Amino acid sequence: MPSVKIQGAEHSYMLTPRTNAPYTIAFLHGWLLSQAYWQPLVEQLQPHYQCLTYDLRGFGQSQLGDRNEYSPASYAQDLLEMLDILGIQNVWLVGHSLGGIIALWSARMLGDRVLGVICLNAGGGIYIKEEFEKFRQAGRVILKFRPLWLQHIPFVDRQFAKDSVKSSLDRQWGKQRALDFVAAKYEAAQGTLLDSTSAEEVHRLPQVVANLKQPAYFIAGSDDQIMEPKYVRHLASFHASFNGCGDNVFELPDCGHMLMLEQTEQITEILRDLLIYNRVEQVIK
Repeated sequence: MPSVKIQGAEHSYMLTPRTNAPYTIAFLHGWLLSQAYWQPLVEQLQPHYQCLTYDLRGFGQSQLGDRNEYSPASYAQDLLEMLDILGIQNVWLVGHSLGGIIALWSARMLGDRVLGVICLNAGGGIYIKEEFEKFRQAGRVILKFRPLWLQHIPFVDRQFAKDSVKSSLDRQWGKQRALDFVAAKYEAAQGTLLDSTSAEEVHRLPQVVANLKQPAYFIAGSDDQIMEPKYVRHLASFHASFNGCGDNVFELPDCGHMLMLEQTEQITEILRDLLIYNRVEQVIK
């Protein structure tokens, strides 16, 4: 798989051939994951759109490099540099969980270069001190003892295939999730955990969404226990297109925190409809 160097870090990526579409779709994965989970969607979309997937700094096959900062804004800067290196001018961003937050920050920082954002299982904007402290502490413990923890779990791929989803995924995805869980660099995994859940960052996120000029859509899983639909809807409500009743929110039934794997066909259909709708809207304007 090819790679590009950004701030001293090799970033593994995949870029499909250009199409007649006037933009590229760039996909940003979630915490402790990698670009691998986008492949089912990319297979559906690449005949019509050029698609870019890559491993975020410190995750998957990407390295840490020289940028000792792990805020969503710092990852948005990584994306900007990657687009420059690859010669990509206009993008729609599709982000999952943490990747959705990075996508929103990228839309703010990159301006007109980002034509729109579609967030999967991404929400927030409400800071509950006790809950966030428990979450961060649990996250630090999990990260510290990852290898030891995995050694004592029988059929670990089966466990990961069931984690955070409504119905168990194929075992190949359980294996991939276990690999990515271990592969994530400690500095990046802990840094993103702490930086993205600080009180300042959580309170700033609604302002980021409220100030976006680009379209922003949010897709939730009805059975997502990590990012419940009410938190997705809350963050979406700050965007102008919410229109008081959630016009920019889609909730898929019988679905957990891995929408792109659990309901690939439905997500593909929603993405296509949104991209076509916004292209028509731009022509009308």
